[in-house]
Amino acid sequence: MATDWLALCRGAAEDVRVVLAELPTRAEREPVVAHGEGGDDTTAIDAAAERVILARFADVDASIVSEEVGERGSGGMRVVIDPIDGSLNAKRGIPFFALSIAVAVGATMGDVEFAFVHDFGSGEEWTARRGEGAFLNGEPLGPQLPKERIELLAFEATLTREVAEKAAAFNGLAHRFRIMGSLAISLCHLAAGRLDAVCSLKPYRSVDVAAGQLLVRERGLAVANADGGDSFSDAPLDLVPRSRIAAAGTDDVCRQVIAALSA
Repeated sequence: MATDWLALCRGAAEDVRVVLAELPTRAEREPVVAHGEGGDDTTAIDAAAERVILARFADVDASIVSEEVGERGSGGMRVVIDPIDGSLNAKRGIPFFALSIAVAVGATMGDVEFAFVHDFGSGEEWTARRGEGAFLNGEPLGPQLPKERIELLAFEATLTREVAEKAAAFNGLAHRFRIMGSLAISLCHLAAGRLDAVCSLKPYRSVDVAAGQLLVRERGLAVANADGGDSFSDAPLDLVPRSRIAAAGTDDVCRQVIAALSA
């Protein structure tokens, strides 16, 4: 019997919602309990969310790549999980963070065939299936696409120093910035035409973008590695950060974003 990935992901989102209720405040959510395989400190909320998601996927014949525990299993499919993308927002009670899950038939970004992003703030469910389109709450995304001139650009993976170093290079290219704190959700908003471009100021990990990028690509939009090397489609689904990401409505605008990042 084929795996019902959507049902599994929805179950995982409900499991995380229970965890959020059990750890309702910053005092419970932010204590550091370990150092994750993805390179960041593992906080109590990260660990609790990952624990219930891994339990949900325990019987799935797949390799699991997750932010805190790294890679486990040896199944033919690869499931790439960020239990909480935007964990600083989650820790501080800012309602802009998500569960991000991507299912791939191989080991690269181009192999992702199913994507699920659940925004715990808005309650929106973003999904995509390769070759079948991108969806919001089960309905195909409408005709609205990003503008060809950047009115809103989302900076992600930002420290104050990084923003200060790069902001001036976007003068004249982007009218306004948004720094919202979840790369997965920002890519979904790009796919829906709510944003006109997205970029990260430090190298991304596959768990941050594997799901969101499929929505972007299913909309016919552009997404690329900003720092050369392998093409974005060939980027490995592992936990090694190799390049910053740039995404926009067209290849030309995406190239302009990359040029500004590299200035």
